[in-house]
Amino acid sequence: MGSHMIRQQQMKYPCSFVFSGIMLADEIPMFTIQADGPHHVQTLHEPIGVAGQIIPWNFPLLMYGWKVGPALACGNTVVLKTAEHTPLSALYVSKLFLEAGLPPGVLNIVSGYGPSAGAALASHMDVDKLAFTGSTETGKIVLGLAAQSNLKPVTLELGGKSPFIVCEDANVDEAVDLAHLALFYNQGQCCCAGSRTCVHERVYDEFVEKAKARALHRVVGDPFKKGVEQGPQVDSEQFEKILKFIRSGVDSGATLEMGGERFGSNGYYIQPTVFSNVQDDMLIEKEEIFGPVQSILKFKDVNEVIRRSNASPYGLAAGVFTQNLDTANTLTRALDWTRGTEIGG
Repeated sequence: MGSHMIRQQQMKYPCSFVFSGIMLADEIPMFTIQADGPHHVQTLHEPIGVAGQIIPWNFPLLMYGWKVGPALACGNTVVLKTAEHTPLSALYVSKLFLEAGLPPGVLNIVSGYGPSAGAALASHMDVDKLAFTGSTETGKIVLGLAAQSNLKPVTLELGGKSPFIVCEDANVDEAVDLAHLALFYNQGQCCCAGSRTCVHERVYDEFVEKAKARALHRVVGDPFKKGVEQGPQVDSEQFEKILKFIRSGVDSGATLEMGGERFGSNGYYIQPTVFSNVQDDMLIEKEEIFGPVQSILKFKDVNEVIRRSNASPYGLAAGVFTQNLDTANTLTRALDWTRGTEIGG
């Protein structure tokens, strides 16, 4: 059986769950609780009030749907801050909400920078709940500002360094394709990307060669053109950050199988990059790159890969590729993919 990257599977059918909260808006129940004696006990779910929301730039419309849909469906008002890189889709869809009859003031969009607009939203005394998706560094700041103001509950979805584990019994061709998608999807700009590709030593060499060949045929260019698989990174800062990580991988002794350079002479395009012989103490293994850089590590057995996969301050997601149900169950229960990534309140 082929296992899967849970969030990657969700992305195949985004509309089916992004707006599912709106579909169920008239079905939020009241719960009756059994009690000793002639008593009636019930729990009533009520809106929390003003929901402050801060979304990132890598999936601006998808994140908008995740945040806005459930909050409105549950009767809250929303103040949403867009990423400064990608404000337009949220503004456009919010205009459609107004045209559809949503009362003015229920959904409010703020376009601005994090240190000003984002900090103001996180600190505001009239915001009753805050939801943030973005970097771990910024998430710490947001949590602190919420605590320093009115102790509003905060939900955070932060960075990831997710392991994608390929076991010795895996169909290597299928595993290569799925691992490629898990890493290179959206130019690698995905918080739940399978950015640590962990491969059993018995199939390691075969996997590396096939992963290299798959990346070699990845089509880079204008994402609006048919057949193009990979567009540019979001801006110059992200572009330079990724190239710096690639240089650190080379300097630390990882084997650069392919890529590693700028693609073309214009724009922020980076060649699909594959590293083998990656070790646990290398920056490309420890830090979130957020770019098209696949790091392939070798492991000997299940216990080893569990220990190494969990030895990270990041979590968020994980993938397992095996034909053995016992192995799949063992790994999915042992992998700690929530560490340092999600805080709900």
